[in-house]
Amino acid sequence: MTSDEEEALQFEELRLKMTQSYDHVGPGKMMSAEAIQYKKKVFAFFHEGKMTFKLGKNFDLNPFGIQDFGYLSPFKNKPPMKAWYIIPAQYLDQWPVLVEKALIQIQKEVDKRA
Repeated sequence: MTSDEEEALQFEELRLKMTQSYDHVGPGKMMSAEAIQYKKKVFAFFHEGKMTFKLGKNFDLNPFGIQDFGYLSPFKNKPPMKAWYIIPAQYLDQWPVLVEKALIQIQKEVDKRA
């Protein structure tokens, strides 16, 4: 199994666990990438061997030992979306914790409106 296949498998296992463990969590798409959503709002997705999590603009990655990350920047003429953190596969062991944190973040956003 290649590294890319291992990362994709890790994502699929994470998505399955989240969809089976939480109400209103299911599979989705984000910019044609495989994603995890809560009440139809994406909070994590997998693209090019990396996971992207919606953690909020002021989320601190230091406690997780994550130094190498980026912000989602899908638009050429707009600044990066600093609520979305791109976490490379070198931190694959942190993906399960971060997906839980992203779910909590999106629940606060979505359920506040309800």
